[in-house]
Amino acid sequence: MKRVKVLVVGAGVVGLSTAVCVAETLPYCSVTVIAEKFSPDTTGDGAAGILLPKEFPDIPLERQKRWFKESFDHLLAIADSPQASDAGVYLSSGYHIFKDIPCDKKPFWSDFVLGFRYMTDREMKRFPNYKFGQAFTTLKCECLNYLPWLEKRLRAVGGQIIHEKVTDLQKLALNYDAIMNCSGLSSRFLLKDEEVYPIRGQILKVSAPWLKNFIRDGDGNTYIYPGIRYVSIGGTRQADDWRLEVDKEDSKGILERCCRLEPSLRAAQVMGEWVGLRPGRANPRVERQYLHLQGRQVPVVHNYGHGGCGVTLSWGTALDALDLLRQSLFEKPPQARL
Repeated sequence: MKRVKVLVVGAGVVGLSTAVCVAETLPYCSVTVIAEKFSPDTTGDGAAGILLPKEFPDIPLERQKRWFKESFDHLLAIADSPQASDAGVYLSSGYHIFKDIPCDKKPFWSDFVLGFRYMTDREMKRFPNYKFGQAFTTLKCECLNYLPWLEKRLRAVGGQIIHEKVTDLQKLALNYDAIMNCSGLSSRFLLKDEEVYPIRGQILKVSAPWLKNFIRDGDGNTYIYPGIRYVSIGGTRQADDWRLEVDKEDSKGILERCCRLEPSLRAAQVMGEWVGLRPGRANPRVERQYLHLQGRQVPVVHNYGHGGCGVTLSWGTALDALDLLRQSLFEKPPQARL
């Protein structure tokens, strides 16, 4: 089979995962990643990287389960390997607490994390304003380590890297046989996809080495995630907010809320603040289309819109995108336009 030139647009955790999946699985493909920003300047580099999915409304639950299970199993294998330290992947145990008892006390992902159980009355006494809790062990994947590790893994199988802002997929497609679009929030402009919107997230990085277990409010707005270099405390989920500047009022609110959950944080030193824009969408877009160019059909596989679940679903959606690419290379394309 002749060499197939594949271009991956985007170098966040979804883009690099997709690139590695293609390059390692399809040896007849030469893979190039193009992006304006690489680690340490992607959204993922500031994210806590805890694996904890949400349920999307219009994607079959079995597909969501597969995305999470494949991502979890992939990262668990890394956590159990000698590569764990370099990759920044490790187990993290803690509490997921709720002010009101949730309708679904045992969520769809509970069978894939480790040791899922309901918290005991004694454990709940630590959190007097909360009525219910879940205890489990999940994974934490720190992109400051993981993204350079993936990039190294990509280069090891011949992958190429281009630092360049992408403004026109049609122009790029002239020089490639297939495109994997993992451009996240930029898909709003590249594809005119107005379903993609920013979800502004702000966190504080604090020094609190005595904290070993995560605590997360079920509403997703307050969390404490101990990490390798610092403890991430947060956060905000501000839809359609494009601000990248630190908001001091947000920082103050985050610190107050997290100190209520974990009073010992009042003794923690604030090391820094960070703001990032998650690529929000009602449902992630993992599907294939075709560009019609100069008498040929160029497959474009989309893999974006994960919101705050980029790390959580990255390997699972990359495997789906890989399958869509593989199908498009062996099927006769329909007469369709992007």
